[in-house]
Amino acid sequence: MFNSKPSYFTASPTLSLTRAPLALAIAVALSTPAFAQTEALDKSDPDKDMEIMVVTADFRGASLEKMPSSITVIDAQKIQDESAQHFEDLLNSIANVNWSGGSSRPKYFQIRGVGEQEQYQGAPNSSVGYIIDDIDLSGIGMVSSMYDLQQVEVLRGPQGTRYGANALAGLIYLKSNDPTDVFEHGAEVSLGDDDLRTFSGFSSGPVTDSGKLLYRVSLQQHQQNGYRDNLFLGRDDTNNRDEFSGRVKLRWYATDDLQLDLTVLHADFDNGYDVWSLTNSPKQTTSDEPGVDSQRTTGAGFKVTYSGAELFELTSLTSFANTDHHYSYDGDWSNSAYWAAKQCTDDGIQFSSCQYDYFWDKTGQRKTLSQEFRLSSTEQGRIFAESTDWLLGVYAMNLQEDNQLYSEYNTFADEVLDSEYEATNYALFGQLDTDLGSQYALSVGLRLEQRNSHYSDTNQDDFDPSETMWGGHIALSKMLNDSHNAYLRVARGYKAGGFNMTLPVELNDKKEFDTETLYNYEIGLKSHWLAGLVDTNLALFYMDRQDQQVAASLQDPNKPQRFILFTENAGSSNNYGAELDATWYATDNLQLYSSLGWLETAYGNYQYQDKYGTDVDLTGRDLAHSPHFTYSLGGTYRANSGWFTNLNLSGKSDFYYSDSNDSRSEPYTIVNARVGYEASTWSAYLWGRNLFDEEYGVRGFYFGNEPDSGWAEKQYIRYGDPRQLGVTVNVKFM
Repeated sequence: MFNSKPSYFTASPTLSLTRAPLALAIAVALSTPAFAQTEALDKSDPDKDMEIMVVTADFRGASLEKMPSSITVIDAQKIQDESAQHFEDLLNSIANVNWSGGSSRPKYFQIRGVGEQEQYQGAPNSSVGYIIDDIDLSGIGMVSSMYDLQQVEVLRGPQGTRYGANALAGLIYLKSNDPTDVFEHGAEVSLGDDDLRTFSGFSSGPVTDSGKLLYRVSLQQHQQNGYRDNLFLGRDDTNNRDEFSGRVKLRWYATDDLQLDLTVLHADFDNGYDVWSLTNSPKQTTSDEPGVDSQRTTGAGFKVTYSGAELFELTSLTSFANTDHHYSYDGDWSNSAYWAAKQCTDDGIQFSSCQYDYFWDKTGQRKTLSQEFRLSSTEQGRIFAESTDWLLGVYAMNLQEDNQLYSEYNTFADEVLDSEYEATNYALFGQLDTDLGSQYALSVGLRLEQRNSHYSDTNQDDFDPSETMWGGHIALSKMLNDSHNAYLRVARGYKAGGFNMTLPVELNDKKEFDTETLYNYEIGLKSHWLAGLVDTNLALFYMDRQDQQVAASLQDPNKPQRFILFTENAGSSNNYGAELDATWYATDNLQLYSSLGWLETAYGNYQYQDKYGTDVDLTGRDLAHSPHFTYSLGGTYRANSGWFTNLNLSGKSDFYYSDSNDSRSEPYTIVNARVGYEASTWSAYLWGRNLFDEEYGVRGFYFGNEPDSGWAEKQYIRYGDPRQLGVTVNVKFM
C-alpha cells in the first residue's frame, strides 16, 4: 500500500530527503514492512464507532456531512498530530484560505479571495468573522493559541443568516474543550531552537459532588525570539513572541431544563515587530527602533440554554471583549548610521549624507458587547405537519474603538491623530429546515440588520453613516444514498459601507464608500467511499460581488514616507473555484488526509491614479492574496507499540500582494513532521516545521523607501517562519 508512495515524496527537488536528517528518519520509518502490513479498518463494522464531526458554529450543532455548505473542521487530534501551537500553524492546510503577514501573528484573513490585508486606521469593518467560544474577535484574531481546543471550523462563503455583516466571505470559529464530569489534568512542555519555550497545562472536572457544577481551566505561556537577528542592535529578540493565553470555563446544570455556561478568556500577546529589511533578508534586520505588535484581550461569553418548554428551546448568548492593542514599526527599516553613509538627491541637489528616520505608532482600545436571544423548535414544536424545524432570533452588538496615531519623521511629529469610533448593530433573523420527503431537505434563512455608526477625530472628520442590510440563504440537499449527500446552496452576504478619514482635498470625492453585497452559488457532494474508508467533501462555487470594496493606497509624492489609505468601490466582479477535503482511513494505524483549493478571481471595472497621476486599470486582474491553488497532504501513523509519525506538506501558487501594485509572491511548499512515542499517560515527540527552510513571502509592498535612490520603487517582502526543530513532552492523569 504505502510502499508505492515514496516516489511522490521524492519527485520534487524541493523535497529532497538529503536536505534534512529528520525528514530522512521519518521516511525510513514510513517505509518499514510493519507500516505496510497493518490491517485495514472496517468502518462498516457496527461495533466500531464512526467519527462524527459536529459544526458547533451552526445554530443547532449539525454534523459536518449534513451541513449544506463548504466547511473544513480540524479536530483536536489533527491539531496535536501536526504540533500546531497557534492558528498560524494550520492556516496553510485549509483550502482557499490565505492570510496577510503584516502583523506578528495572522489577524487579517482572506477566504475565497475576499478579506482585508491590513488596517492601519480605525473604524473596523471585517469581511471574515473570527470567533472564539462565541466571543467575537473579528479583525483582532491574533490571540489564537491552539492549546486545549476541541476543533477549528472554517465556514466558506457568506454566513448572512448566522453572523451577518462580519462574515461576508466566511467565518473562522474556534471551539475549546468543555468541562468534564470526571477529573482530567494535563501538562505539556515544548522546547526548541529560536529559544522556544512553551509551558501549558489544563485541569477539568466536577466542582461539587453532585456533578452539576463543572469546571475547566487551561493556561499556556509561549516564548521565542522571532527568527530575526538585528545586526545594528546586536540582538536576536527584536521580533520576539511573548504570548500568554488563559481560559476558564464553568458549566452548571442548574435544573434538568436549565444549563448555564460561562467562558472567561484572557490573552496577553506582547510581541515585537521587526521583520522588514531594505535588502529583503528573511532573517536579518538593521532597524534602530524595532516595532511592537501587542494585544491584551479579556473576554467573556455567557450561554443560557432552557429546554423546559414543550415546543421550543430558548438560548441566550451574551459576550463581552475588552482589547488593548499596540502596533508600531520602524518605517525607514534601517538606522541613522546607515543613512548618514548614503548620498541623497532632493530636487536635483545632491547631499553628502541622508537624513531619514521614520517611526509609526498606533495604540487602540476596543470594546464589544453583544446579546443574542433565539428560540428553536423542539421535536414536538415542528410545524407544517411536523416536517419543519424553525428558529427565530434577535441580536444586538455595540463596538467602541478609540485609536491614538503618532508618526515621527526626522525627529519631528509627522502625523498625530486621535479618533473615536462606535457602531451599533441590531438584527432579526430566522431559519426553516424542512424535510421534503424522498431524502430531500430544504433550509431557508434570512437576516435583517440595522447598523448605526459614528466616527470623529482631531482632524475634524465627523461621520454618522447608518444603513439597513439583509442576507440569508436557500439550500436544497438530497441524500443520494447512505454514502452520498449532494446539495445546492445560494447565499447572500453583505458588508457595511463606510468612510475614509484624513484624505487630502483632491480626494474629497472618495470620502465615503458603499455597502458591498456578495451572492454565492455553490454545489457540493459529501461522500463516504469504500465502505467508509474514504471521506470526501467537494464544493464548486461561483461568487458575484456587487460594489466590491477595494483597499487602495497612494504614496504621497510630497512626503514619500507617508501613504494615503482609502477604500473605494469597484464594479461587480466574479470569483469561482472549488474545494476538496479528503481523508483515507488506510488501516487501523494509518490515516492520510489532503485538501485542494482552486480559485479564480478578478476585479470588476476598476481604475485608479498612481502618485504621479497616471491612470492604472486593474479591471480583470487577480485579487490580492488570492492564489489560484492551495493544497496540503498529510499522513499519521500510530503503531500498536505506541510509536507515532506524522508527515505533512502544504503550499500555495503565487499571488499578488496588494490591490495597488503588481508585486507578486513566489509559489511555495512547506514540509512539517513529528515523530514520537505515546503511552497511556504520557507522550514525547520530536518535531520540525518548514523542514527544508523554504523562504516564502506572506506580505509584500512595492514602493519607494530609499532616499539615496531618489525614492525609486522596489519590491519589499516579509517572509514567513523559517525551519524550526523542537521537542514536546506531555502528561495526562485522572
